[in-house]
Amino acid sequence: SWGFKSPLSHQQIGYMDCSAYCTASSYKIKSLYQSLKGRYKTTLYRDVVYIEVPSKEWDNLDIFFFPYGAMICWGASLEDGKKFLDEVENFQEQPLKEMEMDDFTYSYGKEFEMMEDEIILPDRNILTKLAISHGLAQSVKLGAFEDTISDSFKKTRHIPENLAKWGKIPLSRRQIRKRMGELFIDRSSINLHVDVLDTPEFFWDHPDLELMYTDIANELDIQTRGQVLNQRLDVIRELFEMLGNELNHQHSSRLEWTIIWLIVIEVVITLLTHYHIV
Repeated sequence: SWGFKSPLSHQQIGYMDCSAYCTASSYKIKSLYQSLKGRYKTTLYRDVVYIEVPSKEWDNLDIFFFPYGAMICWGASLEDGKKFLDEVENFQEQPLKEMEMDDFTYSYGKEFEMMEDEIILPDRNILTKLAISHGLAQSVKLGAFEDTISDSFKKTRHIPENLAKWGKIPLSRRQIRKRMGELFIDRSSINLHVDVLDTPEFFWDHPDLELMYTDIANELDIQTRGQVLNQRLDVIRELFEMLGNELNHQHSSRLEWTIIWLIVIEVVITLLTHYHIV
């Protein structure tokens, strides 16, 4: 027995847990699939791995692993779902320092609906859960992106403030290069995966399920948050360019002083020679 908590802990009979996690930049999906299929009932839907875990208490647990480092677990609380993160530990690429998590509740009704963090499913079809999971996975991935951008701003916000106050950046050439490297890594980690926020290819094969995905994407503000993310990426790009200009300025200034000192030395030597001092 997995020892999962009863859904009655919500004080609402019939409501169950749905948990979302983002733990890495990406998962090696094909290798993960090969690892899981010998131990669970496993299906590969395009590039999403699904496993079904039997449960004696209520619905079986339905767990989806997405290639961009997200896992959605239907039927387990945030704490209980973490047990399945062990399954991806050896298949993660660029694990996050701190995982992103979100939790929801769900039940079954006549039609699909989402109100705040409560999801009502119209049926028990696994493809319905997969369609909705695409939206939940994108949202938790977006949350990880937002954290990365927020950390970047915290580390670099003093730079434009100092520039505005003192007219210069109080960093050495080495420190500037280091900041540029950090900004480049943060920006690249998002740019390389920002396409995960597009409508998934899964819906090319299942257009009848796309409306549910669209509804949940709207409820979770995925498009708006994606636009804000792009705006913040533009700010980071501008900061990157500003640091590059400062680096060039420091180099030019250093070059100018080198030339000035060479001229001074040449003049001194000329004078000393002229007056036969040397």
